[in-house]
Amino acid sequence: MNLIAYPRFRNLIICLVAVSGLFFSFSVRAQSLLPGYSPTELADILMVSVRTGSGSSYYSDSNYVAASTRFQRAYRSPEMGLLNLWELWTDNRNTAIISVRGTLPNPDSWLSNFYSAMIPAKGEIILPGNDTVPYHLADHPQAAVHVGWMISTAYLGRDILPRLDSLYKKSYRNLLITGHSQGGGISYLLTAHLLQWQKQQKIASDWQIKTYSTAAPKPGNVYFAYDYEAATRGGWAFNVVNSVDWVPEMPVTVQTVGDFNQINPFTNAKDIIGKQKFPTNWALRYMYNRLDKPTRRAEKNFEKYLGKIMGKRVSDKLVGLQVPPFVHTINYARVGETIVLRPDTDYYDRFPNNPDKIFVNHFHQPYIYLVNKSLLDSTSIHSASGTNK
Repeated sequence: MNLIAYPRFRNLIICLVAVSGLFFSFSVRAQSLLPGYSPTELADILMVSVRTGSGSSYYSDSNYVAASTRFQRAYRSPEMGLLNLWELWTDNRNTAIISVRGTLPNPDSWLSNFYSAMIPAKGEIILPGNDTVPYHLADHPQAAVHVGWMISTAYLGRDILPRLDSLYKKSYRNLLITGHSQGGGISYLLTAHLLQWQKQQKIASDWQIKTYSTAAPKPGNVYFAYDYEAATRGGWAFNVVNSVDWVPEMPVTVQTVGDFNQINPFTNAKDIIGKQKFPTNWALRYMYNRLDKPTRRAEKNFEKYLGKIMGKRVSDKLVGLQVPPFVHTINYARVGETIVLRPDTDYYDRFPNNPDKIFVNHFHQPYIYLVNKSLLDSTSIHSASGTNK
């Protein structure tokens, strides 16, 4: 019997097909971000990130990088602060990308990097125009972050917040955060900033936030790292590093005895040494001072030149800027779950080491090459496994 020939059954079938189509469409749009590192996801993000750079010549011609077929640019912010900028990219599956631009070949942009004393990870910054921006990036009382990038985060956050509200009203719930180089350093702080906004109910709690920081320098001390990694544990934040890129090793770091947790072997070292008999106490005190004083002196010098002196130059550009007092530390730490990209022989044929080109391993292109190669290697492995079966 031909059921379709009967109007009642034909209409029922049409309704079932329509409902199943709507259900499929809704399931595609409503799918959530998944935890864990995905090279496919990162490859798409890098196609976006490279276009947040300084101009089309950066990703065209001999440096050609294909455009993402999934995401389209929805917004490009004006420059703000120390020439900071971010872009919003969206797809048709409830997912948006916040892409933070990195350093420009401009002294004002480099000021954000060089202003590298640390400030508490909780406090407030007063931007020009008497605009107070409170921030709370970590709960640990000793957590501290890079002052230059925190200023950048304060500027960007003001512009990002209303855009998130608009996206939410359009049913977006998945948020990818990325940045390369300086943008990567800022992406750590921005992620912590947004997670705190969720706790404060400034943005909706059902935003699912996932971060890929690429070629990023270190954004704060180990206590900031502890809180950041605890807040993003389970595969929600990644630090993607080319193992021959020097930028993720920055800023220069010195650890003093004051950088340890409060209970440590050095807390009462001087008292213990003082209780020893002569000449043991004299010899131990001499050795202790020889080890302790150089690191403390280095810390003071870094704070002087990369804090106070550099801060005056920043204040000349951003008149009225006020930041919290510096934390007496330069013990920068690597942050987040690290994904290491390892070059092979083919990589060096394409990106040969050249002392005159110090960023040869740092730009987007070598990262994109290594991520794409990992995808090809993964496909080859899976194909071989299927063949063996």
